[in-house]
Amino acid sequence: MSSTLRSASHRSNALGLAVPASRDLVVDFIRVACMFAVVAVHLLMMGISVDESGIGVGNPLTSLSWFAQGTWFGQVMPLFFVVGGFASLTSWRSLRRKGGDAGDYLRNRVLRLVRPTVALYVFLAVALWIATAAGVPADLLAVIAAGAGVQLWFLAAYLICQAMVPTMAKFHEAAPYRTIAALAAGAVVVDVLRLGLERNPWGFDSNPIGLLNMVFVWGLLQQLGFFYADGFFDRFAKWKLILAAGGCYAAMVPLTYAGPYPVDMLTSQNPPMFPLILVGLAHILLVKAVYPVLQRCVRVGWVQKVMFVVGSRAMTIYLWHLPLIIAMFGIALVLRLPFPEPAGTEWWLSRPLFYVAAWAMVLLVSTPLVRLELAGTALAPGAVRPAMWRIVAGTVLAIIPPFVVMRSALDVANATWGLVLLMIAVALVSAKFPTGRGRLRGLFHRDPWLPDHL
Repeated sequence: MSSTLRSASHRSNALGLAVPASRDLVVDFIRVACMFAVVAVHLLMMGISVDESGIGVGNPLTSLSWFAQGTWFGQVMPLFFVVGGFASLTSWRSLRRKGGDAGDYLRNRVLRLVRPTVALYVFLAVALWIATAAGVPADLLAVIAAGAGVQLWFLAAYLICQAMVPTMAKFHEAAPYRTIAALAAGAVVVDVLRLGLERNPWGFDSNPIGLLNMVFVWGLLQQLGFFYADGFFDRFAKWKLILAAGGCYAAMVPLTYAGPYPVDMLTSQNPPMFPLILVGLAHILLVKAVYPVLQRCVRVGWVQKVMFVVGSRAMTIYLWHLPLIIAMFGIALVLRLPFPEPAGTEWWLSRPLFYVAAWAMVLLVSTPLVRLELAGTALAPGAVRPAMWRIVAGTVLAIIPPFVVMRSALDVANATWGLVLLMIAVALVSAKFPTGRGRLRGLFHRDPWLPDHL
C-alpha cells in the first residue's frame, strides 16, 4: 500500500468514515465537484422575469458572449462518464473475483439507479396530475414539467453504458486501443450521416441517427475510464498531459468555428456528438496533471465530510435538484420576492443566496430518500437471482421512460406510464423466493463512504 493511500485511509478512520485503503478518493472528489457544478449551471440557466405581461422563463447564460466557449470547460458530463467508467470497471472486476457474472452486475446497477428514480416519478406524476386538475395553464405547466425532467436523459444514457460494461470490459482487456478506435470511428460515422442529412430537401429528421452516439460517444468516454483504472494516464509527465489537453482543445477549434459542430457543448449533448469526446479527454488529462494537488485536497477533514455527505446521496441529489430548484422559484413567486432582470448585476449578486438555498432544499429532501439509493442489492438468504431474460427485460424497461423524456420532454402522460414501467423493471430484477416464505434479510452491507454508480 502506498504512503498516500495509507494516509488517506488513516484520516478517514479518524473521521469515523470507513474508506477502503485502495479507493481513489480523487475520483470521488471529481464526482462531487461535478455535482456542485451541475447544480450551479442548472440554477443559472433559469432566468425568471415578472412584469405586467406575466411570468417569463429564459436562459440568461445564452446571452453571455463567452458562454459557448466556456462550455468547453464547464460541460462536465463527459467527465462524469469517464470517472463512471473507472468505477464501473473497478466494480465489475471486484464482482468477477467474487464469482459474479454479467447478470449480477446488471441487476445491481438497475436496482441502484432505478429505485431512487421511482420515488422521483411518483412525485412528478402526482404533482402533474394535481396541477392539471387545479387548472394550471397548460403552457406554463408544460414549461415547468419539461424543466423538472431535463436531467433524466442521464439515466437513459448511463443505463445503456452500464449494460455495455461486461462486454466492453472484455474488449478492453483483449484489444484496448482497437476498441477505442472502433468507438471513435463509429461516433464519426454517425455524425457524418446525421450532419449530412440535416439539411436534406425531404424534411428528414436526422436526429434519430444521432442517438446511436449514445453508444459510441458515451461508451467511448466510459472506456477512457477503463484506461484510467488501468493507470494508463499515470505513465505521462505533467507537461505531456497538459500539452495533450491543449491539443484536444486546439482540435476543437476547426471542428466548431470552421466545421459543422456547434461551439456550445451543451447543444452537442442530446444526441451526443464527437467533440464531447475531446472535452472529456481534455478534462481527465488535466485532472491527472493536477493529481498531486487533488490528493492533498482530499486528505483535508472538512473536504472528506463534504464528499461523504454529497457522494453518499449523489444519485438522489442529481435526480431531485431540478424539481427542487423549480419549487424554490415557485415559493419565491408566491412570496412575491423581487426578481431582478436576468443576467443583470442584481441578478448575479443574488445567485449565491439562491445556490445556498437550493442546496439546503436538496440536502433536506434527500435525507429521507437516500435510503433508496443506499439499500443493498445482494441476494438475501434463500433468494434466487432472477433469470437473465428478466434482468435484460427490466433494463430495457428502465431505459424507456427517461429516453422518452429526453426525446419529447416530461408531461403528465409519460410521467404516469413511465412510473409504471420503472416499477415493473424493479420487480423484474428483484430476487425471488421459491418457497414464498423468504424474508428480506442479510442485505449487502453498502460502503458507507461513497456509492460507486456515478
